[in-house]
Amino acid sequence: MSNRSAVRHLATLAAVAVAPVATIATVPSASAASNATPTYEIKLNLGTNSLSGGAPTAAVRSAFGITGDGSARSYEYIDTDALDLNNEGWSVRLRNKQGDPLELTYKKRFPVTGGDITAALNTANAAGFDSSDTNYDAEVDWGYSKQTLSFSNDKDPGTNVDGTGMPSNSDAVDIAVSKAPGKLVDWKSGNWGTNTLKASRVHGAVTSTEWAGSFEGSKSAIEVLPIKASGGQSAQSVVELSFKADDYDTAAQLRTDAMAIADAHGWLLRTDILKTNLVLSRY
Repeated sequence: MSNRSAVRHLATLAAVAVAPVATIATVPSASAASNATPTYEIKLNLGTNSLSGGAPTAAVRSAFGITGDGSARSYEYIDTDALDLNNEGWSVRLRNKQGDPLELTYKKRFPVTGGDITAALNTANAAGFDSSDTNYDAEVDWGYSKQTLSFSNDKDPGTNVDGTGMPSNSDAVDIAVSKAPGKLVDWKSGNWGTNTLKASRVHGAVTSTEWAGSFEGSKSAIEVLPIKASGGQSAQSVVELSFKADDYDTAAQLRTDAMAIADAHGWLLRTDILKTNLVLSRY
């Protein structure tokens, strides 16, 4: 090999040695959706001394801005005798407000521990309830001593019932099965939700009366729900005072002010009464 050829050969080898190594393009992984942003509902229970003739007294109405007439509504829950849906944090409710179409709501609840709403939202996110799923509305129910994060999916039941009447047991179950959302259908395993609903029955119906108004610029309401006696427990009337708020700070202020007023008048019950659980267990 001539000197000139040798030089060209060495130059070629050097160029190969320093040439950049081709890289394989990678597809960036999709980022997880952010946590849902909840609204808030304050729910406080009042004693029956807040009622007169089954309706809020004039003093209670004045204190919490209740101005409307009472309106009746009936509702019932669909679950098994063993409450398999409720035990997994799910509830399926049919509700009929006087003058309004029949409502069907699927709700998934997540407990809030120690007031850590972010932790509950993280848990919900991991279960697929996040900001990207616009079929569900996130809300924190805030009572006397506990908070619960819930995700509600409202469906058109495809039927209606006059007044505050409710569908028959078989019709209610059929409606619940046919409209079940995917998250419930495959909650624990494939078709778990469908099969559980098919094995369910109606719990209820119950009929309550609600009076509406406005308190500190937010919607307020008082619902009175008579609950029948069962299992040695006496019949009772649940009196629930509630407020709606779009953000945590507003909700916290509403709760503080309402509790102070109710406590000062001796109306406040220092406990949380879960209406859903009462209906499921007594009907």
